[in-house]
Amino acid sequence: MMNPTLGTATRDRLRIAIQKSGRLAEPARKLLAACGLSWRESRDKLFCYGETLPVDLLLVRDDDIPGLIADGVCDLGVVGRNELDEQAGARARNGLPQAYRELRGLGFGQCRLMLAVPEDWEWSGPEQLKGRGLRIATSYPAILAQWLQRQGIDAQVVELSGSVEIAPRLGTAELICDLVSSGATLLANQLKPVENLLDSEAVLAGPAHGFDDARAGLAQMLLRRVDGVLQLKDRKLLMFSARRESLPELERLLQDAGPLVQLPGANGSLSLQTMCEGAVSWQQLEDLERAGARELMVLTVERSLA
Repeated sequence: MMNPTLGTATRDRLRIAIQKSGRLAEPARKLLAACGLSWRESRDKLFCYGETLPVDLLLVRDDDIPGLIADGVCDLGVVGRNELDEQAGARARNGLPQAYRELRGLGFGQCRLMLAVPEDWEWSGPEQLKGRGLRIATSYPAILAQWLQRQGIDAQVVELSGSVEIAPRLGTAELICDLVSSGATLLANQLKPVENLLDSEAVLAGPAHGFDDARAGLAQMLLRRVDGVLQLKDRKLLMFSARRESLPELERLLQDAGPLVQLPGANGSLSLQTMCEGAVSWQQLEDLERAGARELMVLTVERSLA
């Protein structure tokens, strides 16, 4: 299959860049599939042609996505906030205009960009770093430099492309600034996180300015669907029946849920349903049953138009 020409200024199809492989790749595909999108992959598995809607995928490296948006090669991208902010900071430092922006946080790929120090350090705060001329190793020099400037700290930023956590043991830096998920890698290298520079997750990014062709409507439609999927992600529909006299206690137990919808039921009872945020535990169901709820069912909500 021939790939459509890339980089055309005016298009009637939307292009979204996602990771070809990596921790954001599969969740990004699942999110877009939940938005009703499906594709036909090219033979090189780098381009996916949208079949259900005129929305195509480019499968690329995570750190290429901001540049592809800036160059107009793709229109939107699913990328880590850490990568998006780092490249935006580098552009600003080089006097380039802002070319992209975060449109939505997507709720997966969470991690933190942390300053980490040796385990035996007694940490009292950023003030501790002032006037010491320390070296800090990182793969995120722009974000780190901005943080150091805000804190009034004069430190040397040592840029590394990988294996940042071993820099103190190699003697190339005294501290590091790196992404942290579980913290196990830091612990294995006798380091501890002390300052959070950035809370990161996968985000949907787009150009700094909107579209003036058919892509505008497509992007608006996609954002609406993404919002719908994200809003329903942790919602459950709770359905049950109960006698009218049980309502006060049931409403008390469900005071953190959505409105309790009441419909006529069989044998003088009511058919009730409500939307719950997050998981509904066995304990909650048992409490509702003791309060008079019967025929309890918890259903996953796949999609909804508000």
